[in-house]
Amino acid sequence: MNFNFLSPVSDVVLAHNELLPQQALGRRLKIHSQQNGIPDMEGIHLAILGVIENRNDVNYIGEDFNLNEIRKSFYQLFPGSWTTTIADLGDINAGETVEDTYFALKTTISILIQKGIIPIIIGGSQDLTYANYRAYDNLTPMVNIVNVDSKFDLGDSAKPIKNTSFIGKIILDQPYNLFNYATIGYQTYFNSQEEIDLMEKLYFEAYRLGEVSNKIEIVEPVMRDANIVSIDLGAVKSSEVSLNQKVSPNGLDGKEICAISRYAGISNKVSSIGIWEYKPSKDDEISSMLISQMIWYFIEGVNYRVKDDDFKNDENYQKFITLVEDQELVFYKSKKTGRWWIEIPFLTEVNNKLKRHTLLPCMHQDYIDACNNIVPERWYKAFQKNSV
Repeated sequence: MNFNFLSPVSDVVLAHNELLPQQALGRRLKIHSQQNGIPDMEGIHLAILGVIENRNDVNYIGEDFNLNEIRKSFYQLFPGSWTTTIADLGDINAGETVEDTYFALKTTISILIQKGIIPIIIGGSQDLTYANYRAYDNLTPMVNIVNVDSKFDLGDSAKPIKNTSFIGKIILDQPYNLFNYATIGYQTYFNSQEEIDLMEKLYFEAYRLGEVSNKIEIVEPVMRDANIVSIDLGAVKSSEVSLNQKVSPNGLDGKEICAISRYAGISNKVSSIGIWEYKPSKDDEISSMLISQMIWYFIEGVNYRVKDDDFKNDENYQKFITLVEDQELVFYKSKKTGRWWIEIPFLTEVNNKLKRHTLLPCMHQDYIDACNNIVPERWYKAFQKNSV
């Protein structure tokens, strides 16, 4: 198993771990240590991976950071009744250049995903999502990214990549593997009108903070269709985090960000998640504990995954057909979980890259809307993207 880029979890954290009760998470993990090296990955379902890289942060001024406090907080939590096995693989340190770090991260994630292990990445600046995305180049033809963020991070892709512009790079760099991009929790005043218009023009999805806070369930279908989830801690309101982490008085609260993490975990498709923009400070306990709880809820979600998207067997689902503006819409409802999907029709004359995207996760509300002659927005956007 080639994990050359990883450095072990620090002895300070391991010493702290020894003092924890036997039932604590830290005592249950397989940990990469200086003494024992990288653990045997046989039977591992999830792997925690730190990335000590923040040089492409637009506000970078040379400060160092480490993830010790997050690990201490996470290790002291107690697991749920989980059947999954978790490893902590330690950290990828900053390379000679940022591109070196990207390469190390891309390679490591790619190895893990091929082994059926879900990486939970904790790191510095969010541009590292670009390396996470590139790890899928040879793994899957089209990738869906969900970004939990107050900003779209499209930026000017003609300029060098930064933590505020990495999505522009993802869209424009070859190979083009991005199918859908969705932002959850964006705040309008942090995004230029040009960026908002571009999201519309590309038929990408955007859910405003108010929408998400009013009805957190709208996140579930979006997550169900995601391969990569990228969470910017700046999306969390300042009252919930430590001093250096404060970005905006408005944002998701602790309960909402944990619910979103759980939805990401429950999704059968999510194969990697990153929690970015961690900025340690003297009063760090709150931020590190929040991140730990987000990871906990993600793992909890993974433990409750149900394979309910097999529509080969008629016994597994109910099928509903409605007419909206002369368009026949076909819905499926899983008998196992009660979750809903809508079919996207193929356009035979188009070179179709959507072969595996025929069914789009949706909500029961979308079916009710369709019965009332309202076209579901997710369906409309996917249909338009398919027609381009």
